[in-house]
Amino acid sequence: MSISLTDVTVTYPDGGRTLTALDHVSMKADPGDLVFVTGPSGSGKSTLLAVAGALLTPDSGTVLIGGAPLGPDPARVRRERIGFVFQQANLLPSLTARDQLLLTAHLAGTPRRHAEPRARALLDRVGLSARADRRPHQLSGGEKQRVGLARALMGSPAVLLLDEPTSALDSARAHSIVELVREIVAENQVAALFVTHDTTLATPADPRIHLTDGHLATP
Repeated sequence: MSISLTDVTVTYPDGGRTLTALDHVSMKADPGDLVFVTGPSGSGKSTLLAVAGALLTPDSGTVLIGGAPLGPDPARVRRERIGFVFQQANLLPSLTARDQLLLTAHLAGTPRRHAEPRARALLDRVGLSARADRRPHQLSGGEKQRVGLARALMGSPAVLLLDEPTSALDSARAHSIVELVREIVAENQVAALFVTHDTTLATPADPRIHLTDGHLATP
């Protein structure tokens, strides 16, 4: 499924004035697209991701997933159609890599007999089969982000949203994560938005949007 934002505006009260975080922004990601979202701090990147992820309702404009509006139950949309990968992996310290994924499936109501093969397959896909029984303190930063990526894919989402997932990694690990994401997005025909400050992560062939002060701008 594709995700599209059309003429989206988001404002916040800021003392005695109004701050415009997104100003009539339109963009689209089709299945198999990895769209990089770049821009300086405060440019609206995180707000765009929150709107795309049904975490924030815009003042105006529309958000469509697979051509359909989000509807009255955004929590259900997030649960069934959207996967999130965060700046920090946010793994539960007491759970193994495998159990991080199984907990996500349990919260979504997926029977364990279906979740276990899915978790094994995803950990294998991100290169962590041998680390499935390790807890977060036993994993490197790059391995934690790979667990986070696998966890985001447990529900077979149509849309994958990544919020600065490589910001705490060195350059080699960051590019390795991006290449893995690019492959998984293509394989699963997910529509993905990848927010980053690091413009070197995108190749010339990657679709990209750049935000400045809430506006779409030329990088």
